[in-house]
Amino acid sequence: MGILLGLITALTWGGADFVARFSTHRIGTLRTMFYMQFIGFLLLTISMHWLGGWGHLADGSGWQPWAWGFLAGLLNACGTLSLYRAFEIGKMAVVAPLSASYPALTLILSWLGGDHLSSARVGGMALILCGVAVVAGGEHVPSENSAPQARTNTRGIGLAIVAALGFGVLFWLLGVRIIPRVGAIQAVWMIRLTSSLLAASVIFSAAQPMRLPRGSARWMALGMGMFDTLAFVFSNRGMQLEHVAVISVLGSLYGAVTVGLAAIFLREHISRWQWIGIATIFAGIFLISR
Repeated sequence: MGILLGLITALTWGGADFVARFSTHRIGTLRTMFYMQFIGFLLLTISMHWLGGWGHLADGSGWQPWAWGFLAGLLNACGTLSLYRAFEIGKMAVVAPLSASYPALTLILSWLGGDHLSSARVGGMALILCGVAVVAGGEHVPSENSAPQARTNTRGIGLAIVAALGFGVLFWLLGVRIIPRVGAIQAVWMIRLTSSLLAASVIFSAAQPMRLPRGSARWMALGMGMFDTLAFVFSNRGMQLEHVAVISVLGSLYGAVTVGLAAIFLREHISRWQWIGIATIFAGIFLISR
C-alpha cells in the first residue's frame, strides 16, 4: 500500500508542478505559491474532522508538535518558492529532474542517522550527483549578436538545486521526527498554514498586490492546491507504512511526470548532454529505491 501511495504522490505532484509553470507566468511566483498553499490549508481545515482530527496539535502535547510543524512549513516554503521561481524562469524539463534529486540528500541524512546503505544505493547517489552536474552545466544557445557563438543558459538551475536541498532535509525530518510527533495529516496542515503565512508576509513586505486570481489562473490555483495537498497527504501516509527513503524516492518521480508533460505540451528543446544528465538522475533514483 505504501508503494502505491508513493506512486500516486508522484503523479499528483507532477501534475501540480506542470500547472505551476503557467500560473507563475500569469500571476507571479509569490502569488502562485500563496494561493496554492492557502487553498490547501482551507481544504484541509474543512476536512480535518473526517481525516482523523487534530491529533497531537490539540491533545495536550504542548508546543513541540507546533514547533516541528512550523519547521516543516518553513522548509517547504523555501523549497516551493525556489522551485516555482525556477519554473517561471527556466525550462521545466531541466528544472524538474534537478529538484527531484532530493532523495540523495534524504538518504545521506538517513545514513548519518544510523541507517545502512547498500552498494546499490551508494551507486544511485553517485549517479544522481553526476546527473545533476551534467544538467547544471547548462545548454548552449545562440547569442544575440552572432549565430556561431554560444553562451550558457543556466536560468533556474541554481534555484532548482536549492529546492532539492530544502526538500531533502524536509522529507528526512518528516519521516524521522515530524510525522511521529505531529501526525501525517496534521503535518500537512501545519505546512500549509506556515507556508501561507510566510508567503503572505513576503508579498506584503514587497508591496505586491494581493488581489484574487481571475479566469483560468483561479482554476489553476485551485487545481494546484488540491493536487499538491493530496500529494503531501499520500506521501506522509506512505511514510507511516514504508521506509522514509523509499517513499521519498517514489515521490521524487514527479520529475519524470513533469518532464513528460513538458515534452508533450511545451516542446521544450533540451540539449543532448542534458538529456543524458536527466536519464542519469532517474537511473540513480531507481537504484536508490532498490
